[in-house]
Amino acid sequence: MSKLRRQQNSNTANVVETQNLIDIKNKTGNLYESITIIAKRANQINIAIKEELHNKLEEFASHTDSLEEIHENKEQIEISRAYERMPNPALLATAEFMEDKIYYRRNEDNLFD
Repeated sequence: MSKLRRQQNSNTANVVETQNLIDIKNKTGNLYESITIIAKRANQINIAIKEELHNKLEEFASHTDSLEEIHENKEQIEISRAYERMPNPALLATAEFMEDKIYYRRNEDNLFD
């Protein structure tokens, strides 16, 4: 197994685990409502990660209009690799949901009832 593969497995091993659908359903009383909450949180996490990565990579950007050859920047490559090794936002959101770390509120006109 390659070094990179082992690093990916060790980083996500504590996050990736099979979830019981009944446990997910019991958090809100409705499986689809629970999944919707997780999906919305995963989207928030994904947007935050993209913005953070973009800001870090922007430091290395060259704003010239010439067609010069693009050279490799080792720091930029390492930053990109670090973000590639991060767990999937859906896994992070599911873990947060199961640990009651997500605040959500129900609309009075609940469409799920």
